[in-house]
Amino acid sequence: MAVTWQCGRFEFKLDQTGPLLMGIVNVTPDSFSDGGMFAETDAAIAHALALVNEGAHILDIGGESTRPGAAPVSTQQEISRVLPVIEVLRDLDVAISVDTCKPEVMRAVLEAGADLINDVTGFRDPQASAVVAAHPNCGLCVMHMQGEPRTMQKQPSYQDVVFEVLQYLLAQAQTLEAKGIAQQRICLDPGFGFGKTLSQNYDLLREFRQFSATAYPVMLGVSRKSMVGLVTQKSAKERLPGSLAAAVCGLERGASVLRVHDVGPTADVLRVWRSVTSGVTFE
Repeated sequence: MAVTWQCGRFEFKLDQTGPLLMGIVNVTPDSFSDGGMFAETDAAIAHALALVNEGAHILDIGGESTRPGAAPVSTQQEISRVLPVIEVLRDLDVAISVDTCKPEVMRAVLEAGADLINDVTGFRDPQASAVVAAHPNCGLCVMHMQGEPRTMQKQPSYQDVVFEVLQYLLAQAQTLEAKGIAQQRICLDPGFGFGKTLSQNYDLLREFRQFSATAYPVMLGVSRKSMVGLVTQKSAKERLPGSLAAAVCGLERGASVLRVHDVGPTADVLRVWRSVTSGVTFE
């Protein structure tokens, strides 16, 4: 299905460009896979530039960890972490996403030039939806999460995880559209690892075509997550092969965006996959 995704300064024609690579830039001391490595502004900027050189189309900048059990961060602290990074990166030919659920942070980063807001709570907060509605071109990534980050993995429960997650995302997208947000601005994310058991995560990945068959672009965010680590028995920093395998599963099932830590290796996977599906275009 041909899909256009409006992200601020960028209009991605996903039928022409194929899946997009979103590189993760955690400006935090406590993220699950790289906590502290890029907490300082200069380190975060250098990492972001490296991801762009490796082929990232989007940079997803986060100032608050959403791993299970993570401590909350104040609004001002989150803003102070991400704004200096945005101010340096916003002139690059790459879309700038900010991973936040706070309306005040959304407002600040959009005014600073961010193109996309990636909200793990799916814009359930009316103030959050009001902020993005007031910026008529910014993109939205609407994620599903059962519970909230500090408690979401304690006892996730569903009758039918694929059906319930899909219906929630479609209903939330329709709610946002009713507030004046154009459909082409919205991307859906099933929220792997956010209030799901190991088997439920794999149910979602197995049935990912049900999400990609909608009218919306769909993000696959499984890079280095525990759903990879638990089946491979690898630590977060050793999960690249498993993460690449999950990316291929997502590509085969119609993923529009791959949110990853390891952009370069994933770009190689994407090149080989495109050569198989579309033919080799160079010698």
